[in-house]
Amino acid sequence: MALFQQLTRAGPLEARATLALGFLLLAAHLGGELAKRFRLPRVTGYLVTGFVVGPAWLGLVRGDEVVALGFISDAAMALIAFAAGSQLKLEMLRRDAVPLARLSVGTMLFPLGLVAAVILSVSPWFPLTVHQPLGDALAVALVLGTIAAASSPSLTVALIDELDAGNGPVARAVLGVSIVKDVLVVGLFALVLGNVPLFASPGAVDVTVAWTTLLRGAGSISAGAALGYVASRYARIVDRDTLLLLVAVAFLTAVAVRFSGIETMLMALTTGFYVANFAPVEGERLRGELKRSAVPVYIVFFALAGAALQAEAVQLLMENWTWVVLLVALRALGLRLGTRFAGGEHAWLGLVSQGGLALALGAAARRAFPEWGVSLQAWTVVIVGVHEIIGPICFRRALRLTGEVTGGEHVTEKRDADQPALISGGSGLSQR
Repeated sequence: MALFQQLTRAGPLEARATLALGFLLLAAHLGGELAKRFRLPRVTGYLVTGFVVGPAWLGLVRGDEVVALGFISDAAMALIAFAAGSQLKLEMLRRDAVPLARLSVGTMLFPLGLVAAVILSVSPWFPLTVHQPLGDALAVALVLGTIAAASSPSLTVALIDELDAGNGPVARAVLGVSIVKDVLVVGLFALVLGNVPLFASPGAVDVTVAWTTLLRGAGSISAGAALGYVASRYARIVDRDTLLLLVAVAFLTAVAVRFSGIETMLMALTTGFYVANFAPVEGERLRGELKRSAVPVYIVFFALAGAALQAEAVQLLMENWTWVVLLVALRALGLRLGTRFAGGEHAWLGLVSQGGLALALGAAARRAFPEWGVSLQAWTVVIVGVHEIIGPICFRRALRLTGEVTGGEHVTEKRDADQPALISGGSGLSQR
């Protein structure tokens, strides 16, 4: 690949990006297999491989090539989010509404409160707030706390498929909670930004970003429902070319995102949810076809996600690793306390992952705070990158502890397998 890179240096960007995509498919597939040899999730191997060969390290894939492949990445994300949304059923939401609500609220508010409180208390030394007045420091703390409340349905559904754990109560609950949190965190972020002017310095925040974020979230859900209606009607009338329909859904989502600025994850989640619940026969057919072709989709998306990590983010991590460890630990503690609040035990490990929504909130924070938003977004990228790597490992650990891993994975300690899976009580989530 290094030789090809030298030979094609003067070539058109589109041609170089196509070559880079083929290389990423091969290299990340190998990286996933090597990760499996070391008893790590394949997803982790895809991410690490993308980072290693990307512009931040070896540079076998250039930065402009990663940008050019952004449309492919959006389409792959749409397919993954569609698969996640299609596994969230209204029957499950009605049956387990109370435990899911408690777990969602607990794993949002505890990380938010803990991260915000500690960052505010150390604001005279924290790099983002060291020279800021108390009101602006509080704004930074609240924004970081809100971003800490987000999780990643894409990483969750990828690991569930890899380990064939879709029928377990913890796997279903974690996926459902991560989807619900994706919707709620957008509103929470807008609420925080809307109230920042009450205590921040004059002109420190652009309040219009709060309303823009809220409108984009609502627009993403509406567009996803409309696309779900069209896709389900087409699938009902034309009982063939299912794979072609999935590709069309992916690229229509990517096009809508590019031209309207709506959120890919929310739109595709809504599309999958609509098809699964309002056209269940067609939804099952689409989900089955997507599951059969999921591996290359996961490889493309997560390898590109790893390659998108820039050298500046790595440098920031190396220079401020103690602060990054503190933020990651605070978020993990908040997730665990929130799960305990809901009466659960191991589910917090499945909510460690972060992804596209957290990065989108970081980009919105950059626009909202003109003076120091760039630095805030850089910190968000670093923290999300760390959670992308450790999140699948933690979720795999949770599934092993609750005995939900199949396909060659087994629980080795009976005492772990005998523990309640998520919620103590009489709901469908209560026992393994």
